[in-house]
Amino acid sequence: MADILDLEGWNARWSALGVTPPPEAVHADLLKRYAERHRAYHTRTHLADCLSLLQETAPLCERPDEVALALWFHDAIYRTHRKDNEEKSAELLVKAATSAGVLAEAIERMRGLVLVTRHASIPEGRDAEVLVDIDLSILGASSNRYDRFEEQIRTEYKWVPQPLYRLERGKILATFLARPKIYSLEVFETRFENQARANLRRAIDRLRGR
Repeated sequence: MADILDLEGWNARWSALGVTPPPEAVHADLLKRYAERHRAYHTRTHLADCLSLLQETAPLCERPDEVALALWFHDAIYRTHRKDNEEKSAELLVKAATSAGVLAEAIERMRGLVLVTRHASIPEGRDAEVLVDIDLSILGASSNRYDRFEEQIRTEYKWVPQPLYRLERGKILATFLARPKIYSLEVFETRFENQARANLRRAIDRLRGR
């Protein structure tokens, strides 16, 4: 995990955009955020897993360096009491990218990539499809890993009363299960779709007390 999150790789992504990387403090601040004590799933491990999967699937991207930086920032702000985590995370990216001198159109594309992780709609555009499929890859993990994921999410929402949590979490999972396809791209669908649907059905049944 350490290597993929190191400063060298981070700087390389900015350099690929034709700019001088932001101060090292920006990188350090992001790592600090992903290590916040209230996080159980949305941690450095999640970030590293996303970036690792991007390494495997980078040829699918139109602009892989923009996707990578969007992944770096996509959960920078994560507070389960908030409703604007993605918007605030995108603001951090815009601030860093603007300071570094990234072109405005690239900044807007990366901002959009962060916002699409709200998972409120089907992603549009190849880079958004790759990023969202990566972010949702946990749904298609092994049954044991998926069950641990659900436990981690419950920990992050430990302040929510159990009956309400069961109801709302079940609704969220059902929205993914109701999609014609959970994953947009064939490589992700082949690898994760069937397992994701099995995991979601099992989790929903458990939430409903079956």
